[in-house]
Amino acid sequence: MNTTTSTQPTPKTFAIGGDLTVNRLGYGAMRLTGQPSNFGPYADWEGGKALLRRAVELGVNFIDTAEAYGPGDNEDIIADALSPYTKNLVVATKGGIFKPAPGNIQADASPDNLRRGIEGSLQRLKLEKIDLYQLHRPDPKVPFAKSVQTLAALQQAGKVRHIGLSNVTLEQLKEAQGIVSIASVQNRFSLSDRTHKATLDYCTEQNIAFIPHGSLGANPLKRGTPLTEAKGMILEIAQQHDASTTQIALAWLLHRAPNIILIPGTTTVAHLEDNMKASSITLSESEVSQISQLA
Repeated sequence: MNTTTSTQPTPKTFAIGGDLTVNRLGYGAMRLTGQPSNFGPYADWEGGKALLRRAVELGVNFIDTAEAYGPGDNEDIIADALSPYTKNLVVATKGGIFKPAPGNIQADASPDNLRRGIEGSLQRLKLEKIDLYQLHRPDPKVPFAKSVQTLAALQQAGKVRHIGLSNVTLEQLKEAQGIVSIASVQNRFSLSDRTHKATLDYCTEQNIAFIPHGSLGANPLKRGTPLTEAKGMILEIAQQHDASTTQIALAWLLHRAPNIILIPGTTTVAHLEDNMKASSITLSESEVSQISQLA
């Protein structure tokens, strides 16, 4: 096993909003829903509950969900498995989506729907206050500022501890900051998709949590980079650490910025346990640089 270490050890935790300390390798619960299109309750309800409990046993204290997953069923299974929650367990959820049927996903970040959504999430999750409530996506039919102002009002009413955004541009993030303190951003980011690099870098500067979804997306290939060359590099680094290429992809993200909180999802305990091992991998500066140059 490679024992080369980075000159600056990777932090194991991050404080969301400055006061909500979580382990940086969490769990994304979206796949514990029905199919197709994450619609309806999860078919293996008891198995899903066992997986959630195993995640907590392995040190996960940040779980990401959303009203749209089900809709509502994903929040139900989390509460069924884990409520009453341990003191340090954070369940983050999202609102602002209307999902009446599989594949029919519509943005609805109107004040009325956000207020309805938060009440439903509180009831399903069996919480009096949601530690991190995120706008699932901007709604082109509603002024963005109006949606954020509604979240700020919900925070003032004691329904929400911290406010986050998802699927936003850097300009929208800055606009929201002019209205209320933003604790997190959840945008797509992975080895193969770094479209939101500028937003990530800004979040790092601002000490805002960045929660990448799609963190284990497609092959981490730079356009024009030969497939065999890129795969060979990742595989060689994985072998040096006695790890899988998936674990290396997650470890690279943890090294990429100290404010990144990962939420890989899975429906199997074996895959969950494999993912969790990524937090113990220390990549050298050279390895981080090599991987970063793939895209």
